[in-house]
Amino acid sequence: MTKAVLIVNPSSGGEKGKEYTEFALEILKSMYDDVVLKETAKGGDAEEFSEAAAKERVEAVIVMGGDGTVNECISGLAEEEYRPKLGIIPLGTVNDLGRALGIPLNPEAAIQMLPDAVTKKLDVGKVNDGYFINVIAIGKIPEAVKDVDIDQKTRLGSLSYLIEGAKAFNDSQSYPFELILDDDEVIEQESSLVLIVLTNSVGGFENMLPDAKIDDGYLHLVALKGKTLMDKVKLIPKVISGNVTNADQTLYRKFKSGKIAVTEEAIELVSNIDGDQGDNLPLTVKVLPSHITIFVPA
Repeated sequence: MTKAVLIVNPSSGGEKGKEYTEFALEILKSMYDDVVLKETAKGGDAEEFSEAAAKERVEAVIVMGGDGTVNECISGLAEEEYRPKLGIIPLGTVNDLGRALGIPLNPEAAIQMLPDAVTKKLDVGKVNDGYFINVIAIGKIPEAVKDVDIDQKTRLGSLSYLIEGAKAFNDSQSYPFELILDDDEVIEQESSLVLIVLTNSVGGFENMLPDAKIDDGYLHLVALKGKTLMDKVKLIPKVISGNVTNADQTLYRKFKSGKIAVTEEAIELVSNIDGDQGDNLPLTVKVLPSHITIFVPA
């Protein structure tokens, strides 16, 4: 008997989770003998639900929510020896992983895709004792973005991130980073923004890192070198056109494991992991190649 678990974050996407749950259940019941619905009520629920599903050895876990909920589900699966196949129904503000996978951003279309979907392997990032699926961001802009509240996201969608990010864009504050990559490269770089990325889509910019693939076995580091507003303005066309990696204003490296720290002990700097507040620096990061099997459009 085949079994799937549907994990829904009812508050994602302006509370559209409730609207699409019945349709998702209908489609999944045509695919599996038994489908169990689990709705999140607080942070950590999705991780707990997916971990339990893995221990039960169900065939598939389908998650309906934003990048934060997807992150929780993958975190719940990542430590398990048996990991069910994962399906994503995007409902969040940005849905970077859905974009990178080519999954329809319209929830109804994403649900309709599932019966004909194929599977691909997905790299997962490990950061300290947690996991990430898309991006770690460190600096003034992610500090501002983390303060976007749920009401603002519901009303304005991804524009809310843009508004808060723009407020911090003119801030010239930078930090002294030490980047240790693959044990043998040590870089000291003053920067106002450091990104560690797994996929080509960052903050809704789907071509920011065109060489970053979901299964390439690498983490991709981008650090902004420029301090002035003009340096940052010059970078905007390169972000849009996918030329960030060879821009004069950025440092780019691809690597498999590393440590990100600030060289001044007095500086306390917090990371933003997949859109939510993460650990304070220093961070130890590594890639887990092809760690999750995920449904994508045929």
